[in-house]
Amino acid sequence: MKFEDYINIAQILVAILLSVVILLQAKGSGIGSALGGGTSGSFRTRRGVEKTLFQLTIVIAVIFLIVSAWGVRARIA
Repeated sequence: MKFEDYINIAQILVAILLSVVILLQAKGSGIGSALGGGTSGSFRTRRGVEKTLFQLTIVIAVIFLIVSAWGVRARIA
């Protein structure tokens, strides 16, 4: 296997992980709030598991961007 194949596999795995973490955050939000019909006026603080999932989402998104940029650079070189 080539180095580019490993990057592609890593990118797929990180994308799946990112999707799972994002879907875990969507608990309690119905189809109405997904389409903009939710209570947009209420703001609340993330605590506990919610805060951890939010921070994990940011970290995984940054990892995904780094792996993607690395993959583009490997294909150009």
